[in-house]
Amino acid sequence: MKNIILTGMMGSGKSTCAHLLSQRLGRPMEDTDDFICRLEGRSVAEIFAAEGEPHFRQKELEAARTLGMCSGCIVATGGGMVLQREAMDALKQNGVVIFLDRPAEQIFDGESLEGRPLAQGGKADFLARFRVREPLYRGTADLTITDFSSPEATVASILDGLHRLGETS
Repeated sequence: MKNIILTGMMGSGKSTCAHLLSQRLGRPMEDTDDFICRLEGRSVAEIFAAEGEPHFRQKELEAARTLGMCSGCIVATGGGMVLQREAMDALKQNGVVIFLDRPAEQIFDGESLEGRPLAQGGKADFLARFRVREPLYRGTADLTITDFSSPEATVASILDGLHRLGETS
């Protein structure tokens, strides 16, 4: 059974939707940031402060390789996972990739981004980061979701899309 891989900008709802999908489908769920934090014994912010982004990206690649070998899992990726083609290839080997295409301005204006190291540069920086990542999200996605009226509606759209792709079970 293929994994369900959620990608998108930080704050787009990946973790929330992954938890709901896990409950709805009775499948295990993993958040790559949480996975890394458990392995490192510290928060993402602490990892960035102590070791920098390159170290974090290496740990992210390791997480993708490990989780890509799982079967039947729901995986919420960190927002920058798409920056590493090798990481996305590892996840896609046994997964269907779903891009949660929530508008970046809506995320920045409506979500708490406290504790997210790469969201501390202000709105212009956040939107610029999204513009760099957006083609990567689209290029790796098997399915793109745009309904964010509620987490439940987003999950319903994901399940409908998976059904259309023949990826439900």
